[in-house]
Amino acid sequence: MDYTTLNWVLMIATFAVMIGVGAMSSRTVSESDEGGFLLAGRSLGPFVGASTIVATGFSGWGFMGSPGVAHEFGAIEVLGNFFFAPAMMIAVLFFANSMQKRALKMGSNTIPEYIAQIHGGGDGGRLLQGVAAIITIVLLMVFMVSQIKAVGMLGASWLGIDMTTSAWMMISIIIIYTMWGGLAAVAWTDTIMVCGMVVGALVITGQMFFSVDLSDWVTRLNDINPSLLNPETAAPYGDSKSSVFFVLPYAFLFAAVLPYMAVRFLAFRPDVKMHRVGVYVALMGGVLSLIPIVGLYMRAYGPALAEADQAMPMYLQTFMHPAVQGIITLFIIFAMKSTANSMLHTVASATSHDIRLALFKDAQHDSPRALSINRLAVVGLGLLGLFMMMYAPPFMLSWLGILGSGTLLAAMIGPVFISTFWQGTVPGALAAMIVGFLTSGTLMLASDMGWVEGPLIGCLASSVCYFVVSMATRGSAQVQVRRA
Repeated sequence: MDYTTLNWVLMIATFAVMIGVGAMSSRTVSESDEGGFLLAGRSLGPFVGASTIVATGFSGWGFMGSPGVAHEFGAIEVLGNFFFAPAMMIAVLFFANSMQKRALKMGSNTIPEYIAQIHGGGDGGRLLQGVAAIITIVLLMVFMVSQIKAVGMLGASWLGIDMTTSAWMMISIIIIYTMWGGLAAVAWTDTIMVCGMVVGALVITGQMFFSVDLSDWVTRLNDINPSLLNPETAAPYGDSKSSVFFVLPYAFLFAAVLPYMAVRFLAFRPDVKMHRVGVYVALMGGVLSLIPIVGLYMRAYGPALAEADQAMPMYLQTFMHPAVQGIITLFIIFAMKSTANSMLHTVASATSHDIRLALFKDAQHDSPRALSINRLAVVGLGLLGLFMMMYAPPFMLSWLGILGSGTLLAAMIGPVFISTFWQGTVPGALAAMIVGFLTSGTLMLASDMGWVEGPLIGCLASSVCYFVVSMATRGSAQVQVRRA
């Protein structure tokens, strides 16, 4: 049987489903209400909301990058990846509700707009909104390049075509349904995708654990390199073994602060009970946390790899029946698309909504042309991300993802997270964004520091700056505590 033909049939069928979901989701989009496009009309229920959070959090890095890191560095990656599920659950249980209520009261449609409004609006708020939007666009475009490369790489081997053609096809479909239905289309397609991702993770885990003797697996890894199972450091997360535990606070802030993650908190229905969302997040995230084990399996039983990031594609090619391989590859492509569409929607929102409101004082939130601008931004930025991927130098998928998301996290922690509980000033928020951006970016690019250590130091520097500068510019006013 020609399994490549089967893969093409699967791809065409799923593309049709995604476009159909985009068409149905367009019902939430109105020419005169940007909230329909930007926040799905604040209509997400607990399961759909949890699904889009998990699908976006466990993405190309989870199915492609993380097995590659485990293959290269060992079991430390399995532990590091495991922290994401409880961290996202904690963010949902203890932060989402507070942020959602504040955003609903202020009418915030994006995270940069939330930053502007929580710091008082006006000209200072417009400045914050513009700066936050620019930082979001720059750093998420960097992250999106890694997602486009991941989906293009896997799609190429799956369909038997070159990577550039694969990337063109995948990003084109993402552009179509995101442009059509906005965040509603993103959330509902994410829900379909995460169900496939969970099934794929269960099948992969079952194949690995039922096909080998665990003691033999351990022996093989120890014969290759004892540090694979008993690491001397937490590389790539840091030189100390304890550095891997920094992933837990990093992952919490990842879910609570990053604009493409936190915007989902704004999109929940007001009556949604967050504990239900937290349960769904924990269950789905827990299953997907098992995926990095593929890297260890390939190190023990697989062929030699030219690149560590080829661990997952080579695993499927070597150990799965071609028909099963095709279906699971589709689920993995789902994972990559789920984050790519979220980032595309976020950078398009920052460009079409936040930059517009920041530059033009009299710009209206729900002008008749706003929807057209939003959709044009999706098309333009999606194509820009594709061209950036085509001319980018070689990089490791997980590293580039953390460079973009970690640096954005460091820039946003004060204005987004701390401001929910303690209100700083406009100068404090502005200084915090700039200091966090420069600190994390510099440490990631110009030092040998662990992958999460640089962003977390950036978060600390940004937080201290937010507090100190806000206190200095507040004058003799007392510290104002903002209640959730």
